[in-house]
Amino acid sequence: MNQRTRVRWIIALLMWAAIAINYLDRTILSAAAPTLMKEFHISPIEMGVVMSAFFWTYMLFQIPAGWFADRVGQRLSLGLAVTWWSIATALTVVCRGVTSLVFVRVLLGIGESGAYPSNAGVTAKWFPDKERARVSAIFDSGSKVGTALAMPLVVWMLTAFGWETPFIVAGLIGLVWVVIWWAYYRDPEKHKYVNQEELNYIREGQTKKEGIDNVQPMKWYELLKYRNIQAMCVGFFMLNYAIYFFITWFPTYLVEERGMQLMKMGYVSMIPPLAGLVAELFAGWFSDYLYMKGLSLTLARKINLVGGMLLATSIAFAGLVDSAVWSVVLLSVSYAGLTFAACAIWSLPGDVAPRNMTSVVGGIQNCVSNMGGILGPIVTGFLISTTHSFIPALLVSGAATLIGALTYAFWLGKIEPINPTGPHVNRLSSTAKA
Repeated sequence: MNQRTRVRWIIALLMWAAIAINYLDRTILSAAAPTLMKEFHISPIEMGVVMSAFFWTYMLFQIPAGWFADRVGQRLSLGLAVTWWSIATALTVVCRGVTSLVFVRVLLGIGESGAYPSNAGVTAKWFPDKERARVSAIFDSGSKVGTALAMPLVVWMLTAFGWETPFIVAGLIGLVWVVIWWAYYRDPEKHKYVNQEELNYIREGQTKKEGIDNVQPMKWYELLKYRNIQAMCVGFFMLNYAIYFFITWFPTYLVEERGMQLMKMGYVSMIPPLAGLVAELFAGWFSDYLYMKGLSLTLARKINLVGGMLLATSIAFAGLVDSAVWSVVLLSVSYAGLTFAACAIWSLPGDVAPRNMTSVVGGIQNCVSNMGGILGPIVTGFLISTTHSFIPALLVSGAATLIGALTYAFWLGKIEPINPTGPHVNRLSSTAKA
């Protein structure tokens, strides 16, 4: 017997790189925000609107992006998405005020909406069930690398060369990734570097065989009738509300609330994402380990989901301590908790979706969750302007994570694929037990 190839892990690396670039591009603005606010005389409320503008289209296009990915394949959908958002990132250099910044961020949101739904679909096609949490952790960890690397690199580039430079460089990096993706990616059955042993390993380890055909057993909107889909959306909304504080307002918090200079802020802002990176990679291995040791899939996922969200409530206390060091420690613990839950969150679409609908389930979940991305920056900006403090905003984020923990603990039912032709065990009326 030939030794099994490991092409699926190269695919995982490419997915990781796509998400790292995705978050690099969306995070540049938050790193540059203090500079842009001074140069263009932008108020905190106006900057909150600019930061949230990305999420208007990012949210609205999640479901269409997921549907498109399932229909035409993730090779085209993800390649097109990265091309679009890379161009939008580079176009930021022509902005000269609130209106133009909002317009470019809206364009960026359209492109970036295709990333996570496409990656969820690729994971369902390329990996057996027992590796799903690890792969989800790997590709989602790109968001932490992108966020962590953005701050010191962007701050260095904008101080050395001007604020326009990091936007141009990030756009070029994305276009290079597209060339590599288009040349290398194919579905498992069509990939020239996959041998039969690896293909058998993938397909024999899947509860449902994703991507062999393109038959979808139901309309996308029918998924909304199911209890687990509803709980996934609400729980992820609560996580995103908290995590987007780090992506949008965290650099400003360090500068204005904790009095850090720009370069110091750039380095300190790396700490929570790096803590999250370590936590997520461990969490992905941990969830798969529990499942392979005989724990039910439901418990293997819920331990991550509930435990991580409870840990994340530490964000509420970060503004109450006098020490900047302890504030960063608490925020790092919170970020680690959020990422501990995140790998399970991105395993759920593959766990519960009907055949050939993983990308659209990922899109539905991400659509609702990113309403938190819209509300979070605006609410935070409003609270800062009215109270002249970050403390109320951090308390609200802590409350959101607690609600998320309760949602995953009690609303989310048994984790299994939705079977449209069988008993509707996953619907809201279900009495399925965790």
